[in-house]
Order: sequence, then structure tokens, then C-alpha cells
Amino acid sequence: MIRALTGFSTRKPWRVIALWAVVGVFVSIMGQVLVFRVTQTDSAGFLPSDYDAAAALRVAEEKFGAEPGADTVTVLVARRDGKPLTDSDRHRVGEVARRLSVERVEMPWTDQQIRGLSEDYSQVPRVAPAMTAPDGSFALLTARLRGNSTDPGMQALYRAFSDRAEEEFADAGLRTGFTGGLADLVDRADAEKTTQTVVGLVMVGLIVLINVLVFRSVLAAFVPLFAVSVVGGAAAGTVVGAALLTGFDLDPGTPSLIGTVLIGIGVDYFLFLLFRFREELRRRPEADHRAVAADVAGRVGTAVTSAALTIVAAFATLGMATFGQFRVLGPSVAVSVLVMLVASLTLMPALLAVAGRRMFWPSRSLTKVERPGLAGRTGELVARRPLLVLAASVALLGALAVGVKGVHMDFSTGGAPRETAAAATAQEIARALPSGVSDPTSVYVTAEDGRVLDTAALGGLPGALARVEGVGKLGSPVFNADRTAARLDAYLTADAGTQRARDLVTGPVREAVRKATPAGLRAHVGGTAAVFADVATAVDEDLRTVFPVAAALIALILLVLLRSLLAPAVLMVAVGLCFAATFGASALVFQHLGGEPGVNFVLPLVLFLFVVALGTDYNILISDRLREEMARGGSARAAVARAVRHTAPAIATAGVVLAASFGSLAVNAEPSTRQIGFATALGILLSAFVLSLLLVPAAAALLGRGMWWPMRGGPGGRTNPEASASPELKRAALAGHRSSYAEQGRTPGP
Repeated sequence: MIRALTGFSTRKPWRVIALWAVVGVFVSIMGQVLVFRVTQTDSAGFLPSDYDAAAALRVAEEKFGAEPGADTVTVLVARRDGKPLTDSDRHRVGEVARRLSVERVEMPWTDQQIRGLSEDYSQVPRVAPAMTAPDGSFALLTARLRGNSTDPGMQALYRAFSDRAEEEFADAGLRTGFTGGLADLVDRADAEKTTQTVVGLVMVGLIVLINVLVFRSVLAAFVPLFAVSVVGGAAAGTVVGAALLTGFDLDPGTPSLIGTVLIGIGVDYFLFLLFRFREELRRRPEADHRAVAADVAGRVGTAVTSAALTIVAAFATLGMATFGQFRVLGPSVAVSVLVMLVASLTLMPALLAVAGRRMFWPSRSLTKVERPGLAGRTGELVARRPLLVLAASVALLGALAVGVKGVHMDFSTGGAPRETAAAATAQEIARALPSGVSDPTSVYVTAEDGRVLDTAALGGLPGALARVEGVGKLGSPVFNADRTAARLDAYLTADAGTQRARDLVTGPVREAVRKATPAGLRAHVGGTAAVFADVATAVDEDLRTVFPVAAALIALILLVLLRSLLAPAVLMVAVGLCFAATFGASALVFQHLGGEPGVNFVLPLVLFLFVVALGTDYNILISDRLREEMARGGSARAAVARAVRHTAPAIATAGVVLAASFGSLAVNAEPSTRQIGFATALGILLSAFVLSLLLVPAAAALLGRGMWWPMRGGPGGRTNPEASASPELKRAALAGHRSSYAEQGRTPGP
């Protein structure tokens, strides 16, 4: 199957390239336009239905008409001279609020939207007075806008609304400030726009620079990045299309994460092909470049397929998760990796077949004798001192893993940078009112028999909530239209996005609700703090399920692919050590030395999947080459030296590229994203340079051919890597055998 795909792609390369260009670009554009129709920004919507915050959301929607897509913005109105609001000022505030709540706001169309496909968010906002500061220094309004807050169109609508509100209040001699929800998101996006653009350009520049330095070629520097960008867009578009067809909602971060993953692994796979293509062209200077491309793509395609399927299997286990974001993320990444795998077996070989030796122009590397260099010296060191290399590698990973001791999980959600206008407005409000006033914790009460409720029916629940330490103010009970449900808004003294707010909700608040709710009534605690408290619980449960299942599945795949018992055990122990080392180093940097409360709660799962799955890529590649070299005969240690010498440049380059791709996240303003970027980049570097180039080859040198017990054949049962090569290349393969033996000063047998 693999050779059939790669063979067709190298025989009909222009057809394959044209198909990818047309379909890939079309699917990519459609995905970018439609992605906001399938993303959901409300984390409560991803919670299992039996969680308390999810039940509270259902009551809010069914009884109070809350809209899942609605985003509430808090508007601060104050005098320009800083004096308390007068009765006349309050009257003006009410007048302007009424005008704003009946005037339609038209969404400004930008270059990022396509009429007829993009959502038109034009609407009449729901604006209502909320409260006035105790000292009269400002009044607060709530403005509810409906739409996907991550959509540029929705953000443009918010800007139009805020400009109109600012202008209306300015005419009344008042100033305004905006915070909460959409305001925070837009200000944060504006503050990070330049940084993200620079980081993206630097990442692309770094990938190109690395390829230029390695291959000394123009095409080899730009073609992989261009091809992977097209395929990555097509993969993301495929995921969006699948979500539209199946009705699944994606987390807003899923498309960008897919892009980061695919750029990294796509360039990796292309680099594996390029290095082997260059190696074979050197060995077979007279061979037709299309035949060489077909042969190389078939060989490397086996390892790439194995590596990609390992990633797919690891992420597919997330389909078992209870938390909806994980349950959707796993299949999304799995589908996108499958698209990249198809491209690796079709588009990439086709590009090699078309470019041929020109792929490495103007470098003269194809006409020069390959020098062992650092890769050769590394291979010789591993082969000569395997026990020392193995011990040093384990010691390094073990030392980093010590950082796991005393690690804490941090469930904070970050927030807008302090220098944004939204953050400044929030601080102004917090100086006069409880920090959680713009995002209250709401307790929803319903009767089990559906009877009508009144204040008396709530019994001592309001009083119990008001007495909870950490509740700065409790609003009066609000009843729905038919009085079958009541809402109590508790304004916490802690901001809803902080760990302290979540501790208050999961502890004293829910305890007070449980004890003080009268018999016959049901009460559920909702709001941002409650949602993220329940998310933390769901994630913790998922970690206990996904970890062992993913590990078992990866081990099973390795058993099937490597047709060995000992080799998979070595690889699993190696990646386990790498995971522990990466997690420990992250805890050391951020918690023990950095002074942060802990490591982000999703970091263990992200690290496990990315470091174990992507790290296994490199281990499969080196294992495939180790078996190939050992199958050629000679001593096992000489085979290890050759395998490291030939594979080290590809693994090292690919590791740096993939680490740079994830490392770009380390400069993000969000603490959780910074941690994920740093930790994933470190884990990939450890996987590439320590595991794949040192630890695994050293173990192979010590175990020899016994590492492949009970099978001795090559991957997929092949005993000779040239057995399936094209006839015109077998003569060149024999010459390659003689060259390998000559390196050891030996004469090959007949």
C-alpha cells in the first residue's frame, strides 16, 4: 500500500502536485472562513451533564433565557473630573443605556470575512444598569452581545459598540471603560498581535535558516515549509468540515494547535525524506532520480507511517475523555495527522521526483564524499562506550525528573495583561466593589415538583451564602417569568478567574448551598469560577484514564510494528523517562524557581501525548535504521555507529524545527500557554538528542541483535532492506553493501 502510493506519486508527480494545490488550497480557505461556525467558547458546554456547573447552565438557559453564545461586557461610566456621580449624571447614564439597548449595531466587514459564508453578527445589544459604586464614583452597565468571541467579525462588532457607547457618554460629559469577557479578549488580542506576528516570522525564518545551513540549498529550504503550510491548512479545513458534518463543537484553540503540530511534524517528515534522498543520490550518482525518489519514499514511508499512526493512536485515546474539549481535541489532531501522513506518501515524494537533484542546488553536496562529521563521531562514541552513554543519559533524565517532587497543579486561567485598558477598568472597579462583581457566582434554585417560588421558599439559603467568608456581596433573589426558578448572585472578593475564587466555590460556597437548601428544592452553583472548578475535576479524572490506555496502545503498536518484545520495552522505558524528566524540569523552572503556584493542570496530559507520541517518531526512525543496518551483516556495534551517523542529522534537524514550532508558544502572554510551549519544546529536544541519538542506540549496542528478539527480520518482516527495491537500483544497492563493509576493512561474502 505504502509503495503503491509513493510509486504512483513519483510516476505521476505533476498530477499529484496539481491535485494537492487545488484541493488543499480550497479546503484551507474554506476551513479558515467556516472555523468560527464550529468553535465554542463556553467551557461549561464541554462539561459532562452531571457536573454541577453544567446543571446550573441548563437552568440558566431553560428558565432565564441565557444564551450559550452570549458574552457579557461590563461598562464603567464615571465623571471626567473624578467627582461622584450626581442625580443628573445618573439620569444621563440611564438615558444613554436605553438608547444603546434599542439601536442596532452593524458589524464592520473586513478582509477576513466573506459575505454569504462568514457570520454576520449585526445585532441590537441588551444593555441594562447593574449597580453604582458605594461612593458614587461610577455606575456599571452590563451589555450582552451574542456571537463567537474569537471570530474577528464579532470582535469588530464589539469595537463598533464600544466606540458608539464611548461617543454617546462623551456627549453627556462622561467617560467610559470596558472589561470582562469580550472586552478582555479583544484587548488581549490587540496587545499580543505584534508579538505573535514577530514570533511567527521568527519561527518561519528559523526553519528556513536551519534548512539553508543544513542543505545549502534554496529549494530544500523553502519547499518543505510551503508544502507543509498547504497541507496544514487542508488538514485544519478537513477537521472543520468534519465538525460541521457531525455537529461537534471545537475549542477555539484547537485549529491553532493543529497548525503548530502539523508544521512541526510535517517539516519533520519532509526532512526525513530529504536526508535519505540526498544520501541515496550520493550512493547512486548514475541512477534516475525518480527511481531513487520512489525507493526512498517507500523506505522512509514505512517509518513515517508507523510514527504517524502512533501519534494518531495516542490522541485517539482522548475520545474516551469526559471533558468535551479533550474528547474533541484528540480525534481532531488524529484526523489532521492522517492528512499529513497522506501528504507524506504522495505530495512530498512527488516534489522530490519533480525537483530531483535540483532540490539541493546550488550545494555541491551530491558530488562530495560524505564526511562522518559530528554525527559520525557521535555514532562511534555510542558504539565504543555504550554503557557509559546509557548511564549518562539515564542520569541526566533522572536528575531532571527530581523536579516532580512537590509539584502542584495550577488551575488559574491567566488573564489580560495588566497594561490593557480592560485590566485597568477591572482594577478601578475592584477598588470600590468586590473583585468578582463583573462576573458573579450564581446559584440557581428550582423546585423538584415545579411549584412557584418566592423569597420565603428559599429559606435560609440567602443568609447562609451572605455569611460565607469570601462573598463580598449577595444580590437580591431574581425570579424567572413564571417564578419556577430563582437566581442568587454572589459577588466574590476574588476575581472569578483566580484559584482563590475556585477554592471558594468548591469549598465554602457549595458547602453552604448543600446545607442550607430547603427540602424539595434543588440548587446548582454556576459561573466562571464554578465552571473551571468542575473542569479541573473532569481533567483529573481523564488523566487517570487516558494515561494508561494511551501507554498500552502505543506499546501494542510498537510490538506490531517492530515485531519484537524487547525493543518496544526499551522504547517505552525511554519515553517514560523523557516524560518524567520534562515534567520535572517544567516544575523546577516554573514552580520551584519561578515562584508560580504550580504547573498548569493540562500540562501533564499535553506533555504525555506530545512528548511520548512525537518523541516516539524519532525512536521509530532510529529503530528502523538500526534494524536495516544490522540486517546488512557485520558487528552490531558497527551497525549502530552507521545508523547514528546516517540518521543523526535528520533527527537533530527535525528536533530543532519541531521544538522551535512549539517553542513559539513560550512567549505567549498566557502563563499556561508559556508553560506548554516551554515544556513541549524541551521534551522534543530531549527525545531527539538524548533518547534517539544516545540512549536507544546505546541500548541497541549493548543488546545487539537480541534487541529484536524473537524476530530478526526488518520492519514489516523484511530481512533485507534492498529486497523490495526497484530492479534498476539493486546493482547500486550491492555497491552500497561493499562500501559499508569497506568502512570496517572487511570483504563481503558472495
